[in-house]
Amino acid sequence: MAEVPAAPYVTVVLPCYNEQDHIIHELERITAAMDTSGYSYELLVIDDKSTDNTLALLRGVMHRFPNMRLIAFRRNGGSGTARRIGTQDARGKIVVWTDADMTYPNERIPEFVRHLEACPDVDQVVGARTTEEGTHKWARVPAKWFIRMIAQRLSGMKIPDLNSGLRAFRREVSLPYLRLLPPGFSCVTTITMAFLSNQHPVDYIPIDYAKRSGKSKFHPFRDARRYILQVLRMVMYFDPIRVLMPIALWIMGLGFVKLVVDLIRYDLRVTTSTLLAILVGFQIVVLALIGDLVARSRGGD
Repeated sequence: MAEVPAAPYVTVVLPCYNEQDHIIHELERITAAMDTSGYSYELLVIDDKSTDNTLALLRGVMHRFPNMRLIAFRRNGGSGTARRIGTQDARGKIVVWTDADMTYPNERIPEFVRHLEACPDVDQVVGARTTEEGTHKWARVPAKWFIRMIAQRLSGMKIPDLNSGLRAFRREVSLPYLRLLPPGFSCVTTITMAFLSNQHPVDYIPIDYAKRSGKSKFHPFRDARRYILQVLRMVMYFDPIRVLMPIALWIMGLGFVKLVVDLIRYDLRVTTSTLLAILVGFQIVVLALIGDLVARSRGGD
């Protein structure tokens, strides 16, 4: 009987979409770092139905990278879909997400794995970018800052980088949250918020961020809107009181202030708008409590 190879310790998930000009260089960079790290690993490359020569190049160089596995999508599913399927299919205990566009220092991947080994109480380590070199920088910087402030406010935790594409985490911990990942770029935001919202410790390592090779797939306004909505979804999913209760209290507070004004101004009569504000605030309080009850009843999340 053929001997079944031992499962690797690390799985590097690398989504690819139209990366023909630099994908070989990225593969060489990652494998060189992992070969000298001492860790057993697999490089799981997922071609997201590229329309250029990326897939042909990947198939042509597989003999050069014995630790590489290739999954070719039959239709474009988005980076979130690629990362979700890659994590589900990973054989390693530690899963690393990164990009193939030369922006992240992938030669530092072993450092992220060592951090998880040295800190058994930490479940995810994220590369916190110290600079912004992406396209549409004029829109990215304020949009990312605003989204990060919302996430910090709602999660109650400091988040140096909410949507970094370079991160390592324990696969077993991530499995219950993979079904929550959206198909697009906001999957990295989702996995961060899912871990933080469920008290899984997340550490951050400062990294440099280079200008990408090739054409960016990021759309500043559309993707920024998606990031904000995804942050709200995640907090609502795990802790709805944190989102809804402040809104309810503000509305009810304004309603009671207006109630006092009405009683003084209109000879103890109350206007319809005042009653409506108090009633709406009360309804949101009830909705928050019901949502919290539902969130707590999901024992598997």
